[in-house]
Amino acid sequence: MTEPTTLPPGVERNALHDTIRTHLSHGGGVLLTGPAGIGRTTVVSRLAAALRARGHQVMHCSPSPAEQDSPFLGLIDLLTDVADDTLAALAAHERAALEEALLRSESAGPVDRRDAVVLRIAVRKVLALLATTGPVLLVVDDAQWLDGPTAEILKYLARRADSGLSVLATLRTGHDPGASSDRSVLELCSQPVRRMCVPPLTAHEVGELLERHDHPAWPRPLLARLHQASGGNPRTALELSSALDERVRLEGTGLPDSAEPLPVPESLRRPLLDRIGALPASARQTLVVAGAAVRPTVELLRRAGRRHASADLDACVRGGIIRILPASDHGTIRFLDPLTPMVLQAETAYEHLLEAHRALAEASDDAVERAHHIARLAAGPDPVVAARLSAAASAARRRGAPRTAARLGRLAAEYTPAGQAYADIERRLTAAEDGIEAGDLGFARQLAHEVLGDADRPADRVRAWNVVIDSCGQAMAEIADVFPEAVRDAAGDPELLAQLHYRMSWREWMVGGSAPGAHGHAVRAAGLAARTGDRRTELMALTQQAALELFLGLPEAETTLARALAAPHDVHAMTHHNGPVYLKYRFHLVRDELDEARAELRTLVYRLRQRGSADSLSQCLIGLAQVEIQRGRCRPALTIARQSLRIVEEAGLSQGPAWYAVSLAETAGGSLSRALTAAETARRYSEDDDDRLFLPRALHAEGRVRLFSGQSGAAVELLRRVSELETAQGQRDPATRRWHADLAEALAAVGAPDEAEAVIALARRQAERLGRPGILATLDRAAAAVAVARGQLPQAAGELVQAAARLRAIGYPLEEARARAALGRVRRRLGDEAAARAAFSAALRIFTKAEARPWAAMTRAERDRAEDGSACLPEGGSCPEAGSWSDHLTSTERSVVARVAQGATNREIAAGLVLSVKTVEAALTRAYRKLGAKSRVDITRMVMTRPLV
Repeated sequence: MTEPTTLPPGVERNALHDTIRTHLSHGGGVLLTGPAGIGRTTVVSRLAAALRARGHQVMHCSPSPAEQDSPFLGLIDLLTDVADDTLAALAAHERAALEEALLRSESAGPVDRRDAVVLRIAVRKVLALLATTGPVLLVVDDAQWLDGPTAEILKYLARRADSGLSVLATLRTGHDPGASSDRSVLELCSQPVRRMCVPPLTAHEVGELLERHDHPAWPRPLLARLHQASGGNPRTALELSSALDERVRLEGTGLPDSAEPLPVPESLRRPLLDRIGALPASARQTLVVAGAAVRPTVELLRRAGRRHASADLDACVRGGIIRILPASDHGTIRFLDPLTPMVLQAETAYEHLLEAHRALAEASDDAVERAHHIARLAAGPDPVVAARLSAAASAARRRGAPRTAARLGRLAAEYTPAGQAYADIERRLTAAEDGIEAGDLGFARQLAHEVLGDADRPADRVRAWNVVIDSCGQAMAEIADVFPEAVRDAAGDPELLAQLHYRMSWREWMVGGSAPGAHGHAVRAAGLAARTGDRRTELMALTQQAALELFLGLPEAETTLARALAAPHDVHAMTHHNGPVYLKYRFHLVRDELDEARAELRTLVYRLRQRGSADSLSQCLIGLAQVEIQRGRCRPALTIARQSLRIVEEAGLSQGPAWYAVSLAETAGGSLSRALTAAETARRYSEDDDDRLFLPRALHAEGRVRLFSGQSGAAVELLRRVSELETAQGQRDPATRRWHADLAEALAAVGAPDEAEAVIALARRQAERLGRPGILATLDRAAAAVAVARGQLPQAAGELVQAAARLRAIGYPLEEARARAALGRVRRRLGDEAAARAAFSAALRIFTKAEARPWAAMTRAERDRAEDGSACLPEGGSCPEAGSWSDHLTSTERSVVARVAQGATNREIAAGLVLSVKTVEAALTRAYRKLGAKSRVDITRMVMTRPLV
């Protein structure tokens, strides 16, 4: 059997893992599909290990094509660990039939119909016996090769609702002659059955995969090409990377440029060639033309001279090479394997490729497509070809395809004759700027450095330096030496200096950590740009000035933003994430105008999806995810945050902000463990980039997760760092970064009420001065935590009632529910159990409506606790997840024990943790043994007398 590829824990695969585990825990069946090499075996291995740790008995088989005709080989693998003692419980004839099938006794010949019935009953009884000690999971990896007799037994079991089995089967999709059909494999799985696909890896996950297998650290643009060529398939990515590494090392060649095809190893090329070779000659020729096209369609191929295109393509569809999108007007063609066009190009004679490009150039009615083919036909520099490529780049830019525009612009520069140096530099700079918009930062930086080696005009040199600066993303610390050279090249030109001062403002804020210093550069940039008529730079600088004034709590911020939003407008500035329209949503947020903020962002996201940079789209999605969390829409927030992460991974952009958004969304509506991983990842990216502007936000996200997990000491340490960094930068508006209440609550939880009170007092003065009711309401809740720490419970209850009412009026449902849950804990400590249950019930209704899963589970357990005051949760408002009493427990056992201490029944625990009751019972039994406890009272006493670390 092929060794499973080790995969990094990506967001989508974690979500897939959780969904499958939940479904199997409830006794359902899952069919997991995907092409060869996608990682089905790895997902199954992780799931089997996780469920085994939760008390499942996992029985596994992995059939192969050579074993398909071997009767009962799958059954032998599944039951290989079943002891003879278990078989002894069967009737004599049942045991004899089963032992014969398992080759544990001498065979008397082929199994007849009566024996087959007895055998099925025997297997069912054995599995029922095993199920008395814990849930049973049958895993059939590569079920398409399962032998027929074993498959019939599993289908028999799947039809029995009382079998008590869960079945996890995997099916390799693709062109596998002789393999079982999807329908046949589905019948193996217990009901209800879900069919799920293993998602491809993202570009970031491909990079992690290659790193784990000691492959070279390829540049981001090359990594993006490996990801695209592999289609996110782990095995394909590894083999392509190995072939590329071998060529670079053995042949001594440099890295391939964007126009040069990647080397495809024989192991990947041969299956494709075999499949293509099985096609009729006419279909092969049509496939070559389709592979040469940028956007192949049936209609385009007909116009290119392939008169029988429909019939030829039908043969390609039957051969598992392409699919034709039915919803498209002209029959858009998609290659099932992204390597197919590359292999076709490498294996087709040069003259035949030229014929294909010539035919497509004549047939295409699209300027971009036609220019692509004309370039392939040109033998060398040609002013006409260069001009057509430049025009095509402009067309691609207008239609919102900056990556295509960048590639065509570079081709235009390459075909520009040597005597047109200024045209060559202009085209390279424009292509580099398109590369920035497309997120292809390495490509843009390379072109900019080429220009700096050739250009002598100040405007060209400063424009190239701007590309270098813009291409560094969050890592501005890496280009500190660029600014003096760029200022020197500007030669005192006020228009060029305006562009540089705008970028120096960002550097001062991100690297220097000084908002006042950054504000000075922004003001100077706006003034110089206005004087020289550079409206785009003026708008961007005014936006930066307004953002800094908002952060600094200056009253002129609104006026500055109004100047940036006033006509005349600039399309680039109005759709950029550092432009005034984007900043407008942040002004809505600080004024607690959530609906208005959402409307601004949704409009901007729509425009950016049509045309705009990947960076701007990602940043807008991050903002939209935060707004949805505040509005109490946790599921959409999770989806949006993950979209943002996929975009930056595929574009090769800095991922810190996107991981931050994922952490916030997971904290609100997903999993605290995944939220912590995401927050730690965001922090690492910010520290690696030395981005002091974003680092406080990443630290705040991590501090929140630790606070909500009961790790108040760790939360205080992180949130104090946030306070130090933000205060040093000059923050004077607490609504711009809302960490103050969380820090105060963490300080109260660790017994530092005086320090907490000081944090609240300072933030309250600032919020009152600026009119920030949302901040004042959360500070009321934090003040209640201080009162609890001082033992002033009636005062705390009053402040929480006030906080909940104010948060409800303003429209922050999750914050309101947190206040009501805290009120429930205070009421319980005051001995008013009825009022406590009412407060918990109110919080639970809000959390449930918002789909805030971790909060709903915790609050449900608190509401339903049977024993008065014996297991109050930490004042941070979360269930304990770690501590001295749980050092030797698994994560499942810790969760079960924590809820036992809250008074929950086994059935309630199962519902809250999405487990079966039997799994909860098994975990609790193991926990009793490990802790030396004899009863639930002992468990409760241990949790309460050994506080969390």
